[in-house]
Amino acid sequence: MMMKRIYTICLLAWFMSTALQAQALLDGRVTVNNLDIARTEGNLFISMDVDISGLELKIEREMVLTPVLCNGTDSLRLPAMVIAGRNRYFHHRRNDSLPEQLLVRRTKKDTVVNYRTVVPFQGWMAAAILMMDEGECGCRCEVVMSDNEMLTALNFKPDVFKPTFVYLAPQAETVKIREVKGSAYVDFPVNRTYINENYRDNYVELQKIRNTIDIVRNDADTRITSVFIKGFASPEGLYANNARLAKGRTAAVKEYVRKLYEFPDSLMVTAYEPEDWEGLTRYVETSDLPNKTGILDLIGSEMEPDRKEAELKKRYPSDYAYLYRNVYPGLRHSDYAVQYHVRTYTDVAEIRKLMTTEPQKLSLQELYLVALDCVPGSDEYNEVFAIAVRMFPNDETANLNAANMAMELGDLKNAGRYLSKAGTGAEAVYARAIYAALGNDYERAGKLFAEAQQKGITQAAAALRQLEEIKR
Repeated sequence: MMMKRIYTICLLAWFMSTALQAQALLDGRVTVNNLDIARTEGNLFISMDVDISGLELKIEREMVLTPVLCNGTDSLRLPAMVIAGRNRYFHHRRNDSLPEQLLVRRTKKDTVVNYRTVVPFQGWMAAAILMMDEGECGCRCEVVMSDNEMLTALNFKPDVFKPTFVYLAPQAETVKIREVKGSAYVDFPVNRTYINENYRDNYVELQKIRNTIDIVRNDADTRITSVFIKGFASPEGLYANNARLAKGRTAAVKEYVRKLYEFPDSLMVTAYEPEDWEGLTRYVETSDLPNKTGILDLIGSEMEPDRKEAELKKRYPSDYAYLYRNVYPGLRHSDYAVQYHVRTYTDVAEIRKLMTTEPQKLSLQELYLVALDCVPGSDEYNEVFAIAVRMFPNDETANLNAANMAMELGDLKNAGRYLSKAGTGAEAVYARAIYAALGNDYERAGKLFAEAQQKGITQAAAALRQLEEIKR
């Protein structure tokens, strides 16, 4: 089956550079052209050309234009432009009363004020509004009119990488084989290999095997393909005798199950382990035995099993007594696994129901059919990929899609864990590039996006352009 991709897209928020043409003020008597606002890390730059050719002023009057940045309770008045008639202009010049302001004499020749200013950038300015405060004064600067008009809104919020995620469609399973496992602690009399259902807790332990088989056998959607049984004995006693017991007891459990269900002999698969040293190791590793390290070294040695068991008893008699009494009985067990075939599902509604009741029956491809029927980014959409990776924890496609889902939710910790098992395909390289970019490691992200582009991921080109914009 040809692999398909689906994409979820987020738009990029760019740093703002405003260019406003012919903003009319004072009923059209003044116009603002070429408004441009830019910022560096520490400063805000504002420039504009103010055309005052339509402004008529008497010789004793002046117009004060003051740009103002405001955002809620925060505001900053920028240096003002004073456009003065002849008498007001020379009054200011004689008194040097406007050291920080731009004084312009209104004449027929001077019709454009080139306004430029720089102020320290503060966080609240990122989303501020730029207003123009307007006031007209007489000879004693009594204000005869005042107003303000909006010029533009700033948007200097930090640029954030916004990727296009590429989800990969899994290949369909030609045959869906599932397996359910368990352990039964069937007890046998000393040196015996026949089963007595009523001996100690055997009825309960054998019921475990029956329950597992019955659940699969009574499901109309499944068909048992094999029943596997492996018997284990504990390490005490001679290895040869333990091998005989493990083999014989495994055969007894097999025959019990076969006759109970009238299974053909070909359906039954068996194996045996004369002494369960691995089980003993797992217990000791998590224990707080006084001689834990020495016991583990002895178990892991190349000694023959009989000598190993004798040395364990000799070197660590107290620990051995505890293990013999409390741990060895649990090493005499029969592990079982029921393999079964599950039919294929194509109805999305049926698959949705199984997702919540019996997700183990579904294939990755069937779960993906639900994803295609969901709104990308919705709760159900994300749930599909979460279930997929839970049911198939080592599948590369399931981990890739789960990583994308986690990154969309901002969960980089789990995304990194999923990506470690997502393989080395083109989509995985692209996803790791996104992961690096979201972690602000733009150098690594750039290299991975370039690699993904070479491997055929077309979305990588746009991602590289985003990185360049962010760097600028």
